[in-house]
Amino acid sequence: MAWNEPGGSGKDKDPWGGGNRGNQGPPDLDEVVKKMQDKFGSLFGGGSGKGSGSGKGGGGAGFGSVGIGIVLAIAIAVWGVSGFYTIDEGKRAVVLQFGKYIKTTMPGLQWVPPFIQSYEVVDIEQIRDAPVGYRTASANRKAVTSVERESLMLTKDENIVDIQLAVQYKIKSASDYVFNVKDPDLTLRQATESALREIIGKNTMDFVITEGRAEIVSKVQSLIQYILDRYNAGLLITSVNMQDAQPPEQVQAAFDDAVKAREDNERLKNEAQAYSNDIIPRARGKAARQFQEASAYKEQVIAEANGETSRFLQVLAEYKKAPEVTRKRLYIDAMESVMNNASKIIVDVEGGNSLMYLPLDRLIKGGAASDVLSSPSSVELMPATRTAAEQRDSARSRGVR
Repeated sequence: MAWNEPGGSGKDKDPWGGGNRGNQGPPDLDEVVKKMQDKFGSLFGGGSGKGSGSGKGGGGAGFGSVGIGIVLAIAIAVWGVSGFYTIDEGKRAVVLQFGKYIKTTMPGLQWVPPFIQSYEVVDIEQIRDAPVGYRTASANRKAVTSVERESLMLTKDENIVDIQLAVQYKIKSASDYVFNVKDPDLTLRQATESALREIIGKNTMDFVITEGRAEIVSKVQSLIQYILDRYNAGLLITSVNMQDAQPPEQVQAAFDDAVKAREDNERLKNEAQAYSNDIIPRARGKAARQFQEASAYKEQVIAEANGETSRFLQVLAEYKKAPEVTRKRLYIDAMESVMNNASKIIVDVEGGNSLMYLPLDRLIKGGAASDVLSSPSSVELMPATRTAAEQRDSARSRGVR
């Protein structure tokens, strides 16, 4: 049997709770709405709403409007309180009104009207990384994976070099970072790759790999910042580091051989330069010494010549005054100089026998003892009238061995 059919067990199965209505149908919808209004009116201080008089009905309506005002006041208070927010130090809040940028708020307590304005917090002090040519795993920073489509670049001399670059940056304008570029981080990586390829394409491979790293990094950083400023990306490059620069793996062995040959060449040049630096000063010193010796000899010869000339002139003057005396003096001086160089002295005692005398001390000093002893002409023989024993005794008495 259906719940709205008459009869049955006599219990009311009406879902609207109309009581035992007997054979009546479902209640009227207007009556249900009226009952709900009465309940809300009693909740906010209104009448029961059951009276039929106009006065009672008017009082219920007044209490209902007061309740609605209280509800609206509470809703407005909740709406206002929910608009407060706090910005931490080092961050900025970009305020939007119906999706349009209005302002950027500083750190501290701020307020926006909910459902009308919204905000987005941006960290401008955080240092961010943008690797080019490689990627690092988030769990293990030491695990590096090369990205060849970014790292392989063509140099000026048509060689390929594998470069890995790390860029660090931060946000300098929160509004530009949020609105001007769709994906600023991706834009930065693409700008870095473009700038790096341009700079590498203007230099040779040897310059890029060896002494040109610092210069290339400086030029790349300036070019990246110029591109980002043109895009108004709101980013500031803080540092650029070249992690690695080397030939591709396929030609690494050949390149290592070339590097070793270049190092050997430089080593030999340095050794030759060191030898040159050692021998040239010595040669210059020796040349200077010989030049000084020649100059001294020159001065000596000139001085001796001047002295001889002066002495000759003095002798000439004396010769003119007394020729005979001067001539005899010159002869005696000449004989004296000749006899001083002789290695033999003969003492001739008048009325006695001739005796050979060898000045051994002078012979040893002069180095002519062997010449005197080996030369028969330089030995004066004793007279035959004296025996060898007499000659030996005579020599002992004179102190000659």
